[in-house]
Amino acid sequence: MQETAQKMKLIIFELKGEEYAIPVQQVRSIEKMMPITRVPNVAPYIKGVINLRGVITPIVDLRSRFDLEEKPPTESSRMIITVVEDLEVGFIVDAANDVVDIAEIDIEPAPDVVGTVENKYVKGVVKIDKRLFVCLDLNEVLQLEQLKG
Repeated sequence: MQETAQKMKLIIFELKGEEYAIPVQQVRSIEKMMPITRVPNVAPYIKGVINLRGVITPIVDLRSRFDLEEKPPTESSRMIITVVEDLEVGFIVDAANDVVDIAEIDIEPAPDVVGTVENKYVKGVVKIDKRLFVCLDLNEVLQLEQLKG
């Protein structure tokens, strides 16, 4: 038995009552909501851009991206600023809840039906105690292959 299971940290966030996870190494910061400048002719789930410490960062509303009912930001809403293949992108989420440590082997393959998110966006699921987290594949969420064109 190997004692060197790869450990990783996940940022846990909430969308419509479900908990999702992304690797902490993809997260640059978690910010409170701030004014977003709209950009014409972009996908409906791209809410616009922000100027975050001198970096123009596109903002994606994950509720809209996953075809969930949209709702106005609340006091607990957050922007999770991520880096995906050298592209800085912010995601609007309902709340950023937690940071958890897991072993990579704890990520199980995604079942055919996972809550409210299309399976192509899901890397797998992690169960910790009685909580179940859906691990997202940010490359798929952003459809980077299509963006690079």
